[in-house]
Amino acid sequence: MKIFLAVILLLSGSFIAPDNITTRFKAPEGYHRVAVKPGSFAEYLRSLPLKQAGTPTKTYRGEVARTNLYTAAVVDISVGDQDLQQCADAVMRLRGEYLYQKKDYKSISFNFVSGFKCDYVHYAEGYRYRNNKWKLKAKKDYSYPAFMRYMELVFSYAGTISLEKETHAVTNAADLKAGDIFIHGGSPGHCFIVMDVVENDKHQKQPKALCLHKTYRCCNIILHGSVWIR
Repeated sequence: MKIFLAVILLLSGSFIAPDNITTRFKAPEGYHRVAVKPGSFAEYLRSLPLKQAGTPTKTYRGEVARTNLYTAAVVDISVGDQDLQQCADAVMRLRGEYLYQKKDYKSISFNFVSGFKCDYVHYAEGYRYRNNKWKLKAKKDYSYPAFMRYMELVFSYAGTISLEKETHAVTNAADLKAGDIFIHGGSPGHCFIVMDVVENDKHQKQPKALCLHKTYRCCNIILHGSVWIR
């Protein structure tokens, strides 16, 4: 049996000193963290910085969220001041951030609900989306602000429906790993991403996961009886 930690992405503003999932949340008794490859997406997720313990979950308007009761921790990541990032957007944002920091620009690509393939290289080279086509409109720009504008474009036209079509099923729960997602495409749909996995000597696993809701403005780890979900 696997345990996973669910983290909800909410919009947050202030910067917090280094603290992450591995330092904040110890493996349950009898379990140990599953080894991950250096430089992998799984390692990136484990290393995401957390805000100070006790930081509340807030809406994009800056109000304490009604779900704050279930907040175990808040991830220190800025997600802007617009009502754009929801559950699928959080998953795509984290994947995009990971690939961007690795400068693996060609791998940054997400499909819109329409089926249009929105790849980062086209955007960075100055192309802009219009009527399901790319049109050259701007100068080449691979800067981080330009990357975030690209991600905001993705948030506007992609969602659980399109993201589900880009995934393949994990048929064996024993194969679940950090970076995998639970997803139900729809309007509304929902999804969350596995952030970390621990297992016992019998290779029974438990994960932690992250998800985002419409009005949140910070990324938080959810309490579901425990931060580790069986």
